[in-house]
Amino acid sequence: MAKNSPTFVCQSCGAVYNRWQGKCEACGGWNTISEEANVAASVPAAQRSGRKGRAVALESLQGQGKAAPRLISGIGELDRVAGGGFVPGSIVLLGGDPGIGKSTLLIQASAALGRAGHRIVYVSGEEAVDQVRMRAGRLDLADAPVGLAAETNAENIIATLSAGPPVQFVVIDSIQTMWSDSVESAPGTVTQVRT
Repeated sequence: MAKNSPTFVCQSCGAVYNRWQGKCEACGGWNTISEEANVAASVPAAQRSGRKGRAVALESLQGQGKAAPRLISGIGELDRVAGGGFVPGSIVLLGGDPGIGKSTLLIQASAALGRAGHRIVYVSGEEAVDQVRMRAGRLDLADAPVGLAAETNAENIIATLSAGPPVQFVVIDSIQTMWSDSVESAPGTVTQVRT
């Protein structure tokens, strides 16, 4: 059996190397390369997912001539940049500088969607539930029907979402705090975020 050799990944850009070096050749960052477990070599893909794949139905690009349904937040500019609202099943990554208001915007959108009758779950990996409640209170959103959780383990979040009635909108704040049991690297590393 072949020996699992370590993988070295740049935490800034995700470039992969087979040995450590001080400077990343891809992005030029110094001391950004760290050793991570080789996921593909350490755990076979079938064991990571826990099940076998299945064939899915293929559809035409033409569709059925009707526009995709949208979840409208009621926040005009947010709905506009989301193409007229959020398409069910889509993933949207909201980015920006620290302190610019990403979490505030997300709790406002969650509250608006909850008040519109959608089942909403807001998972915070950076703040306690009480901190999210305090922000909602300052924004006069405390009465909005939004389920809150403070969790960073991806498997626990998936189990929570699977246990209850169907959820129409999930906020993960923020993705770099999440981690998976199936990956042997620290939360926030490129390998964890990609998984």
